[in-house]
Parts: sequence; structure tokens; C-alpha cells
Amino acid sequence: MSFLPVDKQLELISRGTEEVIPLNDLRKKLEKSIADNKPLTVKLGCDPSRPDLHIGHGVVLQKLRDFQDLGHQAVLVIGDFTAMIGDPSERNKTRPQLSLEEAKANAESYIEQSKVILDVNNLKVIFNSIWLNKMNFQDVIKLSSKYTVARMIERDDFTKRFESEVPISMHEFLYPLAQAMDSVEINADVELGGTDQKFNLLVGRDIQREYGQEPQSIITLPLLEGTDGVEKMSKSYDNYISLDDSPEDMYGKIMSINDSMILKYYRLAVFADREKIKQVKTLLKDDSINPRDIKRSLAKDLVSKYYSDQDADLAQDSFDQVFVKRDNPDNMPSCKIDSDISLIDILLDNKLISSKGEGKRLISQNAVKINGEVCDDTNFIISSSDSEYVIKVGKRRFLKVLS
Repeated sequence: MSFLPVDKQLELISRGTEEVIPLNDLRKKLEKSIADNKPLTVKLGCDPSRPDLHIGHGVVLQKLRDFQDLGHQAVLVIGDFTAMIGDPSERNKTRPQLSLEEAKANAESYIEQSKVILDVNNLKVIFNSIWLNKMNFQDVIKLSSKYTVARMIERDDFTKRFESEVPISMHEFLYPLAQAMDSVEINADVELGGTDQKFNLLVGRDIQREYGQEPQSIITLPLLEGTDGVEKMSKSYDNYISLDDSPEDMYGKIMSINDSMILKYYRLAVFADREKIKQVKTLLKDDSINPRDIKRSLAKDLVSKYYSDQDADLAQDSFDQVFVKRDNPDNMPSCKIDSDISLIDILLDNKLISSKGEGKRLISQNAVKINGEVCDDTNFIISSSDSEYVIKVGKRRFLKVLS
């Protein structure tokens, strides 16, 4: 096949990245790839500790897609075995471990959702339990002997926990070694990861050397803050934009971010090119332009990335109707009831909430309205004798109930 010149490849590869380690090694790998007419093996390890993906995960998935578009072989290594250990990265305590069955179930969801970004026709998906399950205790001892405790404790989160006298379990030292064996198994040329994974990726380079392989190049990508602009995007912080959010929800959540996050979201969520970034910087410096208008363009661009231009236009129209004109959306979901039902049950049945606990919390926070009036009764009953209810949960979730 025909590859782009090295400089052209590096221009795309470096877009939105934090570090390329070492850059000169990656350049040599690309030169050899062109000379041999052979694609690089580019690895992304996936932690299936949760079944849902958000646009923060999309940052590194998009970089893997960039390599695919350049003609290289993308390999998604599903850490179903390492999920049983629990990645200690960015953790101040031991992470809960998953069973192999739980990890595999989450992984299936992960793969399905990642299709919105990755080219599945040029993607290898491998579960690391295939080789890690085969290792016996002698193999583990041999692997452990190739890395020192002193090097392991250099890891920032381990150092902090050690100094704070927070327990570190021995099995947590095995996580970066097991992840490194993934790189050995597939003989990775390049590995991608967030900045929180830098230590693990560097261990991979060291262990590849120990097994006689050329060490992989490393590309780290920044972590995207959530809609609160403070914490890393996470479902735990309820500051995330899910990859399978509706166009209306995606648009609305972008409109809620702080103005200071606009440029970063253009870089990491939309993956805008240099010219677009330059335009956005100019607009943000122009005091005559309201940042809200730039944010509207950002919201449309994000929806277009994951859906279509038409969906983006409709999402903007819906947002304007609800938040500018203060009307109910025309396309709100509806359901029909023929008997009385509790408010919480109907919200749960129609997926406006994820649990009854969430429903009670939202009601107690006055975040649920019925026909425009706040409902603060967690035991409220929707009566089938009334013709119609319009329920609003939070700022963007609506449901029309017909009897």
C-alpha cells in the first residue's frame, strides 16, 4: 500500500497529543514502515471496568483512528484479565477488582460503542486473558524479576500512597507488568494512552527490551475535563457526555461548559485541525463576539462528528426552543398509561433516570417538574384519569405521558 510521507503522517499523529516518546524513534519506525511497505502495529489497551464510554475516551480512540486512516494496523487490547487486578493509575486507594465475566460483558459494550469512531474493518480486537491466563507462577516470577521495586515505587500514585501510609497491595505492582506483556505479545510498535497511563506505557518499553523486542513508541493524550471544567470526565462525577447520548443531549451538555473550556473541547473532543484552532483562538480574543455563539458552533461541530450535520441543526433548533424560547421540545418522547403509576417508576421505565435512588435524589433537589411545576414528592402518583402530563427532569430530559 502507499503511505503518506513521514512529515505528513507526523502532522496528523501529533495533533492533540501531550507527548511522543521518543519522537525520533517514531520517525524511524515510520520511515521503516514506508521502506518495507508494512503498517505499524498500534496498540490501545482498554480497561473494561465500566460498560459506558464518553467523549473523554473518544480522545484516545480518535488518535487510534488517525493511525487507521494513515494505513496502520490498529489493535484494541481488551484488558479483561488485567481488570481482575484493577489499574491503580490516578488512584489513592486500591481499585475494586472485577470478575472475568463482568469484564467481558463490559468489553462487549465498549467495542460496540467504539464503532462510532473506529474503522471496524481495519481493527483487531484481542482479549489479554488469552495469554495472561496461560502464565503459570514460574512465568510470573520470571516477569517480576525484570523490574525493581525501586522503579515501581517511582510511580507518582504509589509514592503518594506510600508516604500517606495508604495500603498498596502486591497485586497492584503486577498491573503495569501484565499490561507490558500485552505489548510483548502483539509486538507493538506504538502504544497510545492518556497522560495517567504514562508510567504503564514506559514499563511496556522496558519489558519489551527484556524480551528482545524493539521498544514501542509512546503517545500520550491529555485527559479531558468534564462539563464542570474541574474534574476529569467521568460518570462518577456526573460531568460526562456519553458517546451514545442523543444529539440533543450532546448539544445541551456542550452549551453548559465553562467558556474557558471551549478551545480545549475543540482540540480534544472535536479534534479540529490547526486552521480551525487558529480561527477559534481569534474569535475568543474578539470582545465583540459573545463566547456563547462560539460555543454554539462547538456544540454543532461535536454533534456533526458523532451524528450528522442535519442532526446538529435539529439539536440546535431543539435547544433554542427549550432554552431560548422556553417552550417544550416538539420531538419529546412519549408514553401511554392505562393505570396509575408512580412518578419514579415511569421515569425509570422510560430511562430518564438510571435508578430509583437517582430519581429520589433529583426530586428532593427540585430537579423534576410536572406540567411546569416543581414536584418535591418522591411518592407522587401519575394518574391515568388525567389526559396528559409533561415531565421535565433536569434541564434536558422530557417525557409526555398520555392516558
